[in-house]
Amino acid sequence: MKKSDFVVEVAKRAGIPRTKADEVVNHVLDIVSDTLKQGEKLTLTGFGTFEVRARAARPGINIRTKEKITIPASKRPVFNAGAVLKAAVSDHKKDAPVAKPAAKPAPKAAAKPAAKGKK
Repeated sequence: MKKSDFVVEVAKRAGIPRTKADEVVNHVLDIVSDTLKQGEKLTLTGFGTFEVRARAARPGINIRTKEKITIPASKRPVFNAGAVLKAAVSDHKKDAPVAKPAAKPAPKAAAKPAAKGKK
């Protein structure tokens, strides 16, 4: 789904004109961007969390010249899906039992040779 399709769907579900829906969607995206720019975390309960994570500088290789380079430190936006969103996307039904992996059998004790005792 593209942003334009998303705007049309918001307009349809909210019963508002497309132009108003476009304004609302743009404002929401601006709020998310501004919050992340300020270094804050944005949590939409049940839906997920938007946050900024720092990446440390790291070594790399220029694939054209095979020269070793240092990739500079950076910040990147990250989204972690919430429980409600995960459940909505998941193929598992909420009431259906989830199969547990088979337990590994306990290791058998190694047979120890009989200890020779002093008489």
